[in-house]
Amino acid sequence: MAIIKPFKGIRPPKDLVEQVESRPYDVLNSEEAREEAGDNAKSLYHIIKPEIDFEPGTSEYDPRVYEKAAENFKKFQENGWLVEDPKEQYYIYAQTMNGKTQYGLVVGAYVNDYMTGVIKKHELTRRDKEEDRMKHVRVNNANIEPVFFAYPDNEVLDTLIMRYASTPAEYDFVAPIDGFRHQFWVISDENDIATITAEFAKMPSLYIADGHHRSAAAALVGAEKAKNNPHHRGDEEYNYFMAVCFQASQLTILDYNRVVKDLNGLSSEAFLEALSKNFTVVCQGAEIYKPAKLHEFSLYLDGQWYSLTAKAGTFDDSDPIGVLDVDISSRLILDEILDIKDLRSSNRIDFVGGLRGLGELKRRVDSGEMRMALALYPVSMQQIMDIADSGKIMPPKATWFEPKLRSGLVIHQLG
Repeated sequence: MAIIKPFKGIRPPKDLVEQVESRPYDVLNSEEAREEAGDNAKSLYHIIKPEIDFEPGTSEYDPRVYEKAAENFKKFQENGWLVEDPKEQYYIYAQTMNGKTQYGLVVGAYVNDYMTGVIKKHELTRRDKEEDRMKHVRVNNANIEPVFFAYPDNEVLDTLIMRYASTPAEYDFVAPIDGFRHQFWVISDENDIATITAEFAKMPSLYIADGHHRSAAAALVGAEKAKNNPHHRGDEEYNYFMAVCFQASQLTILDYNRVVKDLNGLSSEAFLEALSKNFTVVCQGAEIYKPAKLHEFSLYLDGQWYSLTAKAGTFDDSDPIGVLDVDISSRLILDEILDIKDLRSSNRIDFVGGLRGLGELKRRVDSGEMRMALALYPVSMQQIMDIADSGKIMPPKATWFEPKLRSGLVIHQLG
């Protein structure tokens, strides 16, 4: 069963939140962070992307950069830009995109639940990326940014959340970059806190939706602290890490599409012929064509859009991995025809999140940068949960969640 706890959040005063909050560290590069921060000394980028405080070109992995993060975190607290709440609480974080709102509970997730598989993952992590985030957690002794979990729909929690959502929010703003609305409520009532804790205790699993490296890093640092503490009791704050947990049915997963630089020596005609072995190929003309259902793909090549429908026998509906369109396209197009075998390391392929739209695929091919584009029907949250429950791992670059969590609304200190 899932163990969670409330915590004393460290967060901006209401009148400063829009100066402090930022996009997550991993959705922009150093120069973009430098530009977004500008002359705003209160921007969280000074903590999560502190290389912006050094000369351009400074590596984000420079030891000085990690030290600067801790220095800036301390400065933010000394200046009153981040203030610790007086008691342990839960929080509600709502995001509204295109008229749809999803409500997340901000909780302390249990490190041991990650270690034992109660918190389930569906992606592989890279040790170098884990270590980078571990250094950041260690030097700050805090989870500066949250991870993104899903939980099975729960009527009791939904009723509680909607009660708070009908009241004025502690924070309520539209972010300048993504244009989405972000709201935040504080749950300080002891009965409500007890209800939330009890309802999570009934759940057999929580699911990492986004932020696998942050989850691994946070849990591993917590386990590391427990191992190194000769007086470890099990109730220390480092036994928990910050997560925003959303009801699975509320989450929006967008398509995660591919653009490829070459056809592996094939002409366009030969490539289309090779596709016809496993797909029904239909030219849809010059207008953008979006896949309408599972096992249908859109191909953009030579100014034309094609629908590709996977033929019977090319996928296995009983296999949680084999049924995925990302697996079908990886096996039968990228690997078999184009000889792209490792999506993580190949320099012949790039990936475009669905928020950019299929027009971005067309633009990159028409510019000559890429030879062709492939659009996929989005993965469902149920598919992700089925894969996590089966203990399997999704192919890389399979999911794109929007909206992304804003950072800086609340921080969890490890004690």
